Amino acid sequence: MRIRPVDFDELPFLQDIERAAGQCFRDIGMPGIAEDDPLPTGELERYLRNGLAWAAVDPADAPVAYLIAEHVDGNLHIEQVSVHPDHARRAVGRSLLNHLADHAAAHEVPALTLTTFADVPWNAPYYARCGFHRLDESELGPGLREIRRNEAAHGLDRWPRVCMCRDL
Repeated sequence: MRIRPVDFDELPFLQDIERAAGQCFRDIGMPGIAEDDPLPTGELERYLRNGLAWAAVDPADAPVAYLIAEHVDGNLHIEQVSVHPDHARRAVGRSLLNHLADHAAAHEVPALTLTTFADVPWNAPYYARCGFHRLDESELGPGLREIRRNEAAHGLDRWPRVCMCRDL
């Protein structure tokens, strides 16, 4: 699967991918996550402008998955990675994570971080298989602490959440 920077006119497609990917949360009793709106195109555009938005594309060059990241506490923090369910279980998400790791290493960024649901199989357990480890509260920098506060304010703490790190 080819990975390339996201184009501006593809931002609505990223929202569609996130909506579709979120539906699997309904099946495990998390309908609030399934119904959560994707990031607005204006916010997605910020990641694109910062050069931290990539799409995995099909042979017709249409996005089937995407990853957006931002600089947090000296690392690259994965804000969102979503794979359309029609392309799940094909290592597309892992390819996006590895692409970001290569980008980070090339820019001398020491690690990738993310926040995720602790008990959802395609969240924390999946990221652990991709080389991430859990961070305890004492290891969180001010940026990750702020992200966690925002997540709690958004209601995401109704389910256990963790911060994770992949050292590069």
